[in-house]
This record gives sequence, structure tokens and C-alpha cells, in this order.
Amino acid sequence: MSVTSPLRLPQRAARGRTALAATAAVLIAFALGFGPGAPFTGSATALAAGCSGVDADFNGDGVRDTVIADPEATVGSARGAGVVHIVYGGDKGSMQLSQETAGVPGGAEADDGFGSAVAVYDADGDGCSDIAVGVPYEDLGTTLDAGGVQVVYGSGTGLGNGRAVKEYLQGPGSPLGGTPETGDWVGYSLAGGKTAAGTSYLLIGAPGESLGTIEEAGGFYYVSANAATAVGINQETTTAGPVPGDGEVDDRFGASFAASPTHFAVGAPGEAIGSARFAGAVVVFSHTLVSGIPKPLAGFGQDAEGVSGAEEAGDGFATALVMTPYRPASATSTTESLLAVGVPGEDLSTTVDAGAVQVFRVTANGSVTQVHWIDQNLADAEEQAEAGDFFGQRLAAVNTAPNSTASATTTRLAVGVPGEEYSEEHTERGGVQIFPLVGSPGASDAWIAPGEGIPGEPAPRQLAGMSLGATPTALYVGMPYGPAAGHAVHAFGWNVASGGASTRTLKPGEGGIPTGDVAFGAVVR
Repeated sequence: MSVTSPLRLPQRAARGRTALAATAAVLIAFALGFGPGAPFTGSATALAAGCSGVDADFNGDGVRDTVIADPEATVGSARGAGVVHIVYGGDKGSMQLSQETAGVPGGAEADDGFGSAVAVYDADGDGCSDIAVGVPYEDLGTTLDAGGVQVVYGSGTGLGNGRAVKEYLQGPGSPLGGTPETGDWVGYSLAGGKTAAGTSYLLIGAPGESLGTIEEAGGFYYVSANAATAVGINQETTTAGPVPGDGEVDDRFGASFAASPTHFAVGAPGEAIGSARFAGAVVVFSHTLVSGIPKPLAGFGQDAEGVSGAEEAGDGFATALVMTPYRPASATSTTESLLAVGVPGEDLSTTVDAGAVQVFRVTANGSVTQVHWIDQNLADAEEQAEAGDFFGQRLAAVNTAPNSTASATTTRLAVGVPGEEYSEEHTERGGVQIFPLVGSPGASDAWIAPGEGIPGEPAPRQLAGMSLGATPTALYVGMPYGPAAGHAVHAFGWNVASGGASTRTLKPGEGGIPTGDVAFGAVVR
């Protein structure tokens, strides 16, 4: 299958930083979803001086902060080095993180992609949030695109003013061990949070990792409780029980993550099923550790019993993943999860690459049941499926009341549709469709797009829906592409009506955010 659109998952990503990061189109071709954005439960821990315990609060003032990445930004003379903007809540200004920031190891280099993935969580349990930044195209010596992750700690006096930055790199004596190889892309995907037991965790994807001679089989690392080292897991790992699937060429296991306090899911969007290459698959794990390794619970693709659809080449099942805590009506505690799986390459009859999303219920013991198939042809749903929509390329979700029985109002799913066209003049304008996760998906869905709720005029290749972020109170829609004047991040209420207005806009040159960008808002948390 040839790559006919920048939205299609390529069958083999070009190696070398120039091929991977030269243009925005290449970046979004292999840009997959990560991060749950859901509230966490767990045991309380003692707060450090000046720390509030509020999620995403880096400076301890009790107000949530916002992270906006521009992984293609120029730093000094290094094009594509990448920056991350921290916008402090309460109108307290912003700061920039890059590899030229004091205390951050390394130096800004062309096409590093600092900020290609971001996770916000309390790594050390002190009550101040910390940030893990993926640098997947970082060179280690002469090893190109080996990648790495840098954790910058929050404190009562601001981000980066506490303990020293922690790096997770491959290599003998390094936290991830092993040997760095060209195109491992460590830090390509990240997710972090707190387990139901109150222990912090960080998931680090390395989808380009080779297993012996099996190129791009992929793998990931699990960091528990801010440990100095991480455990590596791939589809050949058996320590805590066999990981479903086999390591094969181009599986890219670890390219996407989703997590809740009880479970997490790892995507392998390149997984071949029979002769169907890039059909895709997902593996669900428990945060319970067996000999230090998370316990695998289930693995499946569209060939599994009870899963709708049929495995087809280029479906890209698990290109994007998102997970929320879930309490059914019969339960007295929240021990289950809802997992949404993006299948942006799904063909709907003769509508090629229209895309779909499948939603699964994961019980405490790890049984998985499909509860929804969602596409734009659903009864009562806004919009209509068209070829090349890539519905499901990005996902975000929230449970605004995780300790109560889930409802259509409290559990919401946002689906990115970056290939959606407004007219022949506005190809790939894109948009975002919001659905309930409980009840009939089409009953209370909503549609927002440039000119229809998202501020700004429609334009070609805005690719709205390629950047989504979630907090308990807001859905963030990043607009890093299209006309430069429209580059911004917009916040919406989760129950916004179709075409409803945003509640907040963040953009370069306003509110203390520096002017100038390349892809401001490519990642938002």
C-alpha cells in the first residue's frame, strides 16, 4: 500500500531525522494518540512544602496549568528542535522548556522533536505535578533517532526549580538499559498517572525498537513510583504472563497508549493479521506488577471473537487509544475502564479510509467486551462518513465523575476527523466530533470545526482534530496547521453543542506566550 495521504499510517517509516522531521506532513503521517487525560483516584500522600496536590499544577498555587508543545519549533538556529510552553493558570504568565533551558540535559539540535509526546503526572508523589517530555528523534552519539525522555519536576516555586531533571535513555548503565539503535524512537508516545493504589507510573513507547533482526517490532517501558530504572516489555515478554501477539516487522508495538488507574492499553497499529498488513491490534495490561512487570490481561484486533469489523490491510486499529475509569450502575466502586480504539483507516463499505472508533468495557479481572461501534453514519449523528476522513486518527476522553455511576453526561469521547472536507476549496479542513461513552452514541453527539465553533475561517489542510487534549472541565483542540494566524489552542466544554463557542483561546503573542511558532498546539495537555 502506497502512502497517498499525510494522514495515512505509513507501512515503513523512513529512517533518519531528515526524513522523519523535515515537514509537518511527515510528522502527522506517523503521529499517533496517547494519554488518558482522566482524573485519578488513589491513596493520599504527604504534600511537599508549597505543593497543592491539584492535577497539572506545576507551581503549587492550586490552579491547573496547561502544556502546549511545538515539536517543530526552531531553537536558536536548530530547526525542528522543539519547545514546550507551560501556561500557568490564574493568568500568571508562561515559561518555555527546551533543551537549551537551564538544567535540561543535552542541547537543542535540528529535528530532535522535543515535545512530540508529553505526559503530565506527579512522578515523585510530592503534590506538585511533573512533566515527562518525549524527544524521539534525539541522537545518542552517532546513533540517529534513538530517542529519549526527560522528566522535569514541579515545585512550590515553579517547574524546574526542584530536583534535577531525570533522563530515561537506552544504553549500558542507562535507566532503560539495552543498546540504542537507529530509529528506536524512544519517547515517541508517553502516558503517566497514578494507579488505584496511589503509585505513580510512566509509560514510554519505543515503537521503532527492533527485536533481533525483526525491525520496528516495537516495545515500551514501565516506570513505577519514579524509579531510577524502567522495565522493558515487548510482544516476546513472558515474565508476568505471555504478552499477546508475536513480535513482527512493522508492528510498532508501543506507538500509542491509554491508561486509567486500574488498566492501561498499548497499541500496535502496524500489527499484521494474516496477510492484512497494518491491520492493527491492542494489548490491555493491569498496573499489578508480577516480578516488576505489569500483568498482561488481553490482546485483540478486529479478527477476535466479539469484535466488529474485519481485519483489513491499512486499517490501523489502535492508531489512537484513550481510556477512562468506569463504574456501571450495579457497582459500588470504580474498578473498571472504558477503552476507545481509533481505526482511522477503516473502510465503510466502499467509503475508503472513512474511519471508525470501537469502545470496549474492561472489567477488573481483565475481561473485554465491545460496547460500541462509532462512525459518522450512525443514526442521529452529525456529519456523514466520506472517503479520506480518517475518523479516529486522534481521541480524547473524560469521566468527570469517576466515583459515581457513569452516564452520557459524565463520560464523553472526542474523535478527531482531520481529513474532513468543508468544500473543494477547503480540503482536509478537519473537525472534532464529541459522543457520549454511555448510552446511544448518536443521541447527544456534537460537531465543531473551523468556522463552526472553532475560531477562524476554514482553510485547506488545517487538519482540525490532529491535536486533542482532555481535562475534567475542558476539551482542548490544538490547531497547529493551516494559516499561521490560526495556530492556537481552543478549550470547549465537554457538553458543547454543535458549533458552540470555545471558552478559552491560547495562542502565540497573547497572554504572555512568546510570538512565533511552527506547529504551536501539536500536543496539548
